[in-house]
Amino acid sequence: MALTAVASRTREFVGRRLTAAKGALGFLTRIPTGRSESAWTAFSETPAAFPLAGWVVGALAATPFLAAALVPVPAPTVAFGYLLALYAVTGINHADGVADLGDAAAVHGDPEARRAVLKDTEVGVGAVLALGLVVVGLALAALALARLPLAAAVTVVVAAEVGAKFGMAALACLGDPAFEGLGSAFTDNAPVALVAPAAVAAPVVGLGRFVTPLAAVGFPAVTLGASAAGLVAASTAALAGAVAVALALLRWSRANLGGVNGDVFGAANELARIAGLHLGVVAWTLS
Repeated sequence: MALTAVASRTREFVGRRLTAAKGALGFLTRIPTGRSESAWTAFSETPAAFPLAGWVVGALAATPFLAAALVPVPAPTVAFGYLLALYAVTGINHADGVADLGDAAAVHGDPEARRAVLKDTEVGVGAVLALGLVVVGLALAALALARLPLAAAVTVVVAAEVGAKFGMAALACLGDPAFEGLGSAFTDNAPVALVAPAAVAAPVVGLGRFVTPLAAVGFPAVTLGASAAGLVAASTAALAGAVAVALALLRWSRANLGGVNGDVFGAANELARIAGLHLGVVAWTLS
């Protein structure tokens, strides 16, 4: 009987985590899965599903770099392909958070005044500037990635995406809601501990160690010019940089908004990704 009970609890635990993962993909991407109420509920209670979705998004967004290894094309074309692949997978919901937060940051007033701007449907100069900087920053990072060895480019892309999603998990675990809404659905239900999200995100640091051995089994083009130490440095910088930006935005939101909301989650994802990509490229260059 005891073994049966343990097996039942194990199945329930695994099933819940799989449902949460589907919910994360349904919410964070355009992949048609996990859009049921049960998947959403499981996701909102499982912050570790954020970085898990990051692994999937990063792998899919990196496909233009893989394709360029097979059919050489100019670096700007590869970079543009990355932008297309990224937003084809993720959609533009998070960009709305960047726009709203840009307008809120431009307001001279107390947190209540800034929260009012978040709910305003008009687009101001702060939103335009914020979105412009994000697109330019992402495009420049993509252009730099397109000139790296394939292994380095893929490693940085995946690490930055996992880091951005880990940053969102940190907002869920450590943040307080600015008001009732999408953000509070995560902050009210998520556990405070970041152990599970960290356990899902941390292996991305060693991703390069799984890539470099491909040269020994017939795929030298994948690892041409790439070293395991350089890849570890790049993935570490990408992960750490993305998380640092998300935590900085959490601090800013507490001081200027009184907490986090859905826009903060979206903006954290976009800004953390850009920071992770640039820092990953810098770390690879210096290594």
